[in-house]
Amino acid sequence: MTEYAPRDGRAGVDAAALAVGFSTALRRAGLPSSPDRAAWLAQALRIVPPAAREPLYWTCRVALVSSHEQLPVFDAVFSAAFDGMLDPADTRGDANSAPPIGAEERTRAAPSERPPAHADGRVPASRAPVAAPGLANDDESNAPGFEAILAMASPDEHLHEKSFAELTPEEAARVRQLVRRIVLATPERRSRRTRQWAHSGAKLDLRRTIRAARRTGGDASSLVYARRRQRPRRLVFLCDVSGSMEPYTQVFLALLQGAVAGAQAEAFVFSTRLTRLTRQLSNRNADRALALGAAAAPDWAGGTRLAESLRRFIDGHGRRGLARGAVIVVLSDGWAQDAPELVDAQMARLRRLAYRIVWVNPRKARTDYQPLAGGMAAALPYCDAFISGHNYAALTEAATAIRAGRSRPARKQG
Repeated sequence: MTEYAPRDGRAGVDAAALAVGFSTALRRAGLPSSPDRAAWLAQALRIVPPAAREPLYWTCRVALVSSHEQLPVFDAVFSAAFDGMLDPADTRGDANSAPPIGAEERTRAAPSERPPAHADGRVPASRAPVAAPGLANDDESNAPGFEAILAMASPDEHLHEKSFAELTPEEAARVRQLVRRIVLATPERRSRRTRQWAHSGAKLDLRRTIRAARRTGGDASSLVYARRRQRPRRLVFLCDVSGSMEPYTQVFLALLQGAVAGAQAEAFVFSTRLTRLTRQLSNRNADRALALGAAAAPDWAGGTRLAESLRRFIDGHGRRGLARGAVIVVLSDGWAQDAPELVDAQMARLRRLAYRIVWVNPRKARTDYQPLAGGMAAALPYCDAFISGHNYAALTEAATAIRAGRSRPARKQG
């Protein structure tokens, strides 16, 4: 990992370790902190080294805080992690503000009691003055990385951690645009087609070698080698559009629309019956694609026949090749009208066909959630990954799970 030497001459600091440790502490305290935010903080700390507590506070705050409601938790964790700094509430302009919960009592030193500056005019890092919001030092505001740090706080940051069920209509429209841009990619597999390759690590291609020998009167003047081509595995989505999933359906369909257009995925929705929407969602106009998809599913917002829908998919599409060696993504809360043993039987069949099964359940985000529903409890043992998917950050975790390789060996054909 890259290390740097702060301007006050102290020992080098591992930016990545500091970012991961602090973001983990925030997550344990209840403040959402995704891995990409920790990566942003590590990059920010390389641009603005923590020579003093005040720049460290603002760098962490810009990179890890997305709403004003998160500030009390952030201030408390920051104070506990970095002892000796003045109360962060002072940096928001309220000197009379009480210390945040978990912070130790601190008092501001009188001007006459403050330690003198160094010969070069610098104030010791432990006693650096706290800047007010919006009033940055000239040397920091003119630094090349200063604007890069502020650019991290985009207008859409607060939407990354907000549940889809709590979005306003305007926010939901913006989130659907963000979700369509999520890049989905599956692991690669070796196809039956071959391509000409150098001799190293390749096999002799007899067909191409003999064909080349015919051009020279039957004399094989050169040997041709080939390797099997690599191609991405097929990606298949099965989205629950029943009444219990209604708060998340529109955003999930936007994800399916982006996957069909960008990753050539196959898209199915189910409630009381199974409907294939690949053709409808391939429309380049996103709004029209969603409208066509909703019109093609007559059982929209109905009950949930999970086992029956899985059976129809396997019998009508999966065994014919659509699910063989594919990454299957099921977006459902697992509430089903079918008996658990029926769900278990169909998931066992799907497990034998698929390369990997990723289950996205927005109910998993609840702190007291347990997969006790009949359908979910029966399906969970056959899943390679179990993701909440209740907000944008969780959907990016689902994208990572889709790219991952097989987590366990496939079950034997029964």
